[in-house]
Amino acid sequence: MTEQVSLWKGEQQTSDFAEFCNALYERELQTLANTDNISIESLQGRLKSLPYYVNRTARAMMQCSTPLMIDVQNASWSAKQVARMPISNQDKTTVNQWYEKIELKHGLVVPIVHNNHIALDCIDRIDLEKYRFRTNVHGWFSFNENTSEENSRYQLLKPNKRVMTAACSGHSWVNDHKSIPVMPSLRELLISCSINWSNFKKPIIL
Repeated sequence: MTEQVSLWKGEQQTSDFAEFCNALYERELQTLANTDNISIESLQGRLKSLPYYVNRTARAMMQCSTPLMIDVQNASWSAKQVARMPISNQDKTTVNQWYEKIELKHGLVVPIVHNNHIALDCIDRIDLEKYRFRTNVHGWFSFNENTSEENSRYQLLKPNKRVMTAACSGHSWVNDHKSIPVMPSLRELLISCSINWSNFKKPIIL
C-alpha cells in the first residue's frame, strides 16, 4: 500500500511540474511576442535560455519553503489580498534606517512600489562614495531617499511579510481598491524563492 501511495505522489508531482512548466512557457512566449523593438539576436538569445530558466524557476517554486500557496495552473503564488496596498509604516525615515543598518550586498532582494503594485528587484551595484545603490530594473536609490533617482514613482520599501506576500502574488490596487493582479515576471518568481520568511531583520540574498 505504501509503495502505491508513493508511486501516486510521484506521478502527481511529475504531472504538476509539467503543468507548471507549460504555464510558464505560455506566459513567457506571449510576453516575448508582445515585446516591441526587440532585435532578432536578442529574441534568439532569450528563446535559447528560456528552457533553463523555466525549469529552474518551476523547481525552485515547487521546492521552496514559503507561507504562500502555489497555483500550478497559472504558475504563480497565491495569497489573500488585503484591502489596501500594505505600505503603512513605510515612511522614508523607517525605510532608510533599515537599509542603513543592514550589510548591503549584491543580490539583495528588495520590494519596490511600481505603479499600482509591489515588484521584487535586487541590488546589482553599490556606490558607497555617493551613498547609494542600484537595483537591476528600477535604477538607483540613495540611502537618504526611498524613491528612484530615475523615476520618482518607484518607492523603495522595507521588506516584511505583508509587503513580500503582495509582491510575490502580484496583488494590485487602483485608488486604494483591489485591482486585477499583475503577474510577476519569470525573474521575480525566481527571486521570490530566496526569501527568508522567518526573519525579515536579516538581508535577503539571491
